[in-house]
Amino acid sequence: MRRPLGVIAGLVTVAALGAPLGTAQAATTSEAACRVSVAKPRLDSEAQKITAFAVRRGCSGPALLRIRIKRAVPGRDPVVKSGATRDGRITLKAGCRPGTYYAFATDYRGHTVKSKAAKLTCSPGDAASRPSTPPPSSGSVGTTVENEVVRLTNAERAKGGCEPLRHDQKLRAAAFGHSSDMAEQGKMAHKLPGRPDLQQRIEAAGLTGFRAWGENVAWGQPSAASVVRAWMNSSGHRANIMNCRYNLIGVGAKKDGQGRIYWTQDFVTK
Repeated sequence: MRRPLGVIAGLVTVAALGAPLGTAQAATTSEAACRVSVAKPRLDSEAQKITAFAVRRGCSGPALLRIRIKRAVPGRDPVVKSGATRDGRITLKAGCRPGTYYAFATDYRGHTVKSKAAKLTCSPGDAASRPSTPPPSSGSVGTTVENEVVRLTNAERAKGGCEPLRHDQKLRAAAFGHSSDMAEQGKMAHKLPGRPDLQQRIEAAGLTGFRAWGENVAWGQPSAASVVRAWMNSSGHRANIMNCRYNLIGVGAKKDGQGRIYWTQDFVTK
């Protein structure tokens, strides 16, 4: 049985909405919503390779996405490796030698971004160069199952070179409140009758100064692993999870009278 899902992603005033039909259906966005992001290089300790990752999102048409890994040296920084794709997502690997590395990504539509620099020793024991892993969840933020959703979400982000999300108390309150409303009304939606929309819910929880926001919802999945797997198997939901610009997350899980769980996963950039 396919479990229902829903997705929303927002950046400033641009929003992409998905209908709760099991697969995300994104509304057409303007070219102003087009974004290119790139993660700083990291060390794949098993393969002893430098890895960099870039993605192109929210764009109205295809374009060549190119990524270059550069090594910082006196004078002109050399390109260690470069690659390109028209698929909107690319991961590049290069041989490692000790040094400081950064990455450039461009889509030849005027969108160019530079990653933060990373100092790599090319040693398996180099803690600074290992993929990011989520810190232990604080007991004061969320339930055990909600924190497991955060952990699994951050594990997926680490595979794509994204930094871990921090489980924020206020954002969790916004997510849990929405899950509670969905369970009470027996309806899955990003905007429920008589209830505030996502941006209003976040602000009502006391979180201000955020620049971008997004949301994944679902119902019926019996566990944290099953709901994260369902979201990752849907392109719209996966795009929210793998958006490297987000740095905070709030997860809410609430059972209805029949024991079915309503899930909400809220993201912001702050």
